[in-house]
Amino acid sequence: MDNLKFSNHDLTTMDKRKRTRLINSIVGFKSANLIGSIDKEGRENLAIVSSVIHLGSHPPLLAFIVRPRKSRRHTLENILNTKHFTINAVGMDFVQKAHQTSARYPKEKSEFEAVGLTAFYEKDFPAPFVMESSLTIGLALKEHIHIESNQTEMLIGEVIVVRIPEPAMMPDGYLDIELLDLVTISGLDSYHVTQRLHRLSYAKTDKTLFPLTREGEPSSWGALKVDID
Repeated sequence: MDNLKFSNHDLTTMDKRKRTRLINSIVGFKSANLIGSIDKEGRENLAIVSSVIHLGSHPPLLAFIVRPRKSRRHTLENILNTKHFTINAVGMDFVQKAHQTSARYPKEKSEFEAVGLTAFYEKDFPAPFVMESSLTIGLALKEHIHIESNQTEMLIGEVIVVRIPEPAMMPDGYLDIELLDLVTISGLDSYHVTQRLHRLSYAKTDKTLFPLTREGEPSSWGALKVDID
């Protein structure tokens, strides 16, 4: 297979839409999530993102990126005003509805209503969750960071509540994402399903890696052939 090589100059002078698709693709598969929020007037908003990242577990922090404010960002405005938001994983059975939330609806129009998804609320949590999602997370805003390099903004939230199907929760705390039939995103508009290869044992310099069962127990497959210096 022949390789293509692009310099910074090549990327800078490339057609904007082509460059956007390329740079969004080179980082590989990303989780697909819907951000749920609400304004102070009670108007709900739902927006698909592929930039959710894990920042730490103690305390439990997640973050996502909001694009530059060249136009109104309803999700950003809502979260800054109410200090709460939800992250809802996208499942195989509502991918098209989730993708449609990227359309620019007016603030007065709820994306829940527009695409046919269902909002629900947990007790004492103000932001809406997606009923159709099998993995939903409620967060309280902790930090709002402006990124000077490209005028994007990072919102960091602390996890307040998580809702998952009981069979997907393993005894050691591992969440079996494969069981939830979630999708991933590559680029801006390509959706994929996954297939687990292994759970692997904790890596140490003096131990041989071995596969684990989904429950976190040593697998009967035996040790993996990994060279250890």
